[in-house]
Amino acid sequence: MDRKLEKKNWTIKKVVYYTGGAIFVLFVLYIFVFSDSSSRLNVDSERITISTVKFGPFNENTPITGTVQPIETYYLDVTEGGRVMEKFVQEGAYLEEGDPIIRLDNAQLRLSIIYNEANVFQQINNLRSTRLSFEQNKLSLKKQLLDLKFEVAEEHRNFNTDKNLFDKNLISANQFASSKDRYHLAIQKFELTEESYKQDSIFRSIQIGQLEKSVGTLEENLNATKQQLDNLTVKAPITGQLTSLKAEIGESIASGQNLGQIDNIDSFKVRAQVDEHYIARVNPGQTGTFTFAGKEFSLIIKTVFPEVRNGRFEVDMHFVDEVPAGIRRGQTVHIKLSLSELRDALMVDRGGFYQTTGGQWIFVLDESGEFATRRKISLGQQNTQYYEVLSGLKEGEKVITSTYDNFGDNEKLILK
Repeated sequence: MDRKLEKKNWTIKKVVYYTGGAIFVLFVLYIFVFSDSSSRLNVDSERITISTVKFGPFNENTPITGTVQPIETYYLDVTEGGRVMEKFVQEGAYLEEGDPIIRLDNAQLRLSIIYNEANVFQQINNLRSTRLSFEQNKLSLKKQLLDLKFEVAEEHRNFNTDKNLFDKNLISANQFASSKDRYHLAIQKFELTEESYKQDSIFRSIQIGQLEKSVGTLEENLNATKQQLDNLTVKAPITGQLTSLKAEIGESIASGQNLGQIDNIDSFKVRAQVDEHYIARVNPGQTGTFTFAGKEFSLIIKTVFPEVRNGRFEVDMHFVDEVPAGIRRGQTVHIKLSLSELRDALMVDRGGFYQTTGGQWIFVLDESGEFATRRKISLGQQNTQYYEVLSGLKEGEKVITSTYDNFGDNEKLILK
């Protein structure tokens, strides 16, 4: 008996077919949905610099270059011109304050001294003559006053006598009036002479005062001229080293001409140049450090010169504690100038990556260390070693800080 066979809906062929289709669909979904489609670049890990993000003390600083200079320099500008007659020292000599350097001669100045001395002597003689004349006139007026005083007393006695006689009708009224007039005339003559004596005394005192003032002025002029003569011997104004002397025997030196300079070498300062970008942030009192002979030394800004030349301005910095032994004028030092106070911050090492990214992103390593991917970040202040991290990174993460010039636009780096 024949048996009817049931038709099978799922044959082996169909199962294989549908299974293969499903796998293909899943593969396509994985490729387009789940797989990493970012561009990649294989990188030799030995040719890059990997740094660890740190958290610790941070302050903003900038590197500047300074030149060692004497703490004080005095320029030898002559006040009086003349011809060089003698040189007492040569360049490089160590001088004490007041030591002679050169001697000049000025014939015109010597003649001026002689002329001023003659004027002083003449004015002194005029003063003496005036005083003598005043004393003589004073004595003469005093004698006249004594005579007039005696005359007043005598006329007063005559007037009293004639008055008694007139009261007794022993003399005429005309004779009494004449006696009275002579008495009053004697009084007026005495008063007039006394007033003349006072006015003459005042006038003579004023005249003598003017002459004394004139003598004083002439003596001051003479002393000033003699001081000018003394200035023809140029002396060291400070204790130090004569680092420059521009004068030869027989050479004519003009008034105000610079002959050289003396440096105080007991201490030094550093004249440094700073980029004009920091001109509003650099002030007296800020500090900096530099290394000399393996030891770190501190400097402090004393003077800020506001003039900007070629994009830079200058500052004078003094040593805080000690001056490095063996340092010399003209030496160049590389200084880290602090621009902010020390504080705790998240930091990443400086490196060539900044020139490519501008500090807006960086390659961050995966925990496995096998690859690195781009990540947006924000950087703040900087110093010679670190950038301050404001956002985008965490302490302990590893980043690539070397140059990105060969990475192109790839978003993922495979480290080998």
